[in-house]
Amino acid sequence: MSDTPVKQQNTAAFYGQSVISFAVAMAATAIGIYQLDTDAWVRSFLAIAVLYLVTSAFTLAKVIRDRQEAGTIVSRVDQARLEKLLAQHDPFEKL
Repeated sequence: MSDTPVKQQNTAAFYGQSVISFAVAMAATAIGIYQLDTDAWVRSFLAIAVLYLVTSAFTLAKVIRDRQEAGTIVSRVDQARLEKLLAQHDPFEKL
């Protein structure tokens, strides 16, 4: 009676595409910042801002994933408690 959710796995192709896409985006941004016709401190500031943005994006993705997984665990615990109560209940027992 229990509906066990299937754990979804990413394919190797999707993982590879994600890594390559991230590497291309970072390389393009680094080349763009390096090629700017401006002072070194401006390029440095932009490079640090990009690195901060990337680390913040990774942190946000992790927090969202953790919150979703915690909700799934709580839901499964509640479902197990309900199944236990229903299994122990005897509708023909006298009150």
